[in-house]
Amino acid sequence: MPTWINVCPLDDIDDEDVSRFDHAGQTYAVYRVDGAVYATDGLCTHEKVHLCDGLVMEHVIECPKHNGRFDIRNGRPLGAPVCVALKTYPAKVEDGRIFIEV
Repeated sequence: MPTWINVCPLDDIDDEDVSRFDHAGQTYAVYRVDGAVYATDGLCTHEKVHLCDGLVMEHVIECPKHNGRFDIRNGRPLGAPVCVALKTYPAKVEDGRIFIEV
């Protein structure tokens, strides 16, 4: 059954930035863009590199290894070398804290 997990204070992630969050043996990437929050798997589907070291531009995360890009809203790959989507997770802000549903 899905559970909402407390990730961090909203202010811990700058706008157009990403943060790594590990929980129960899984790595997640948590993003903040224009006041909204998003969450995806934390590893690139191409070479399993941590996306927290990547670059966020609006709603796109660019992997730091081979510059593959994903839309953080739906996980859709945006071009080579990535072709497999990222899994996404519901995210919300309550009382100034970010929560993701896993």
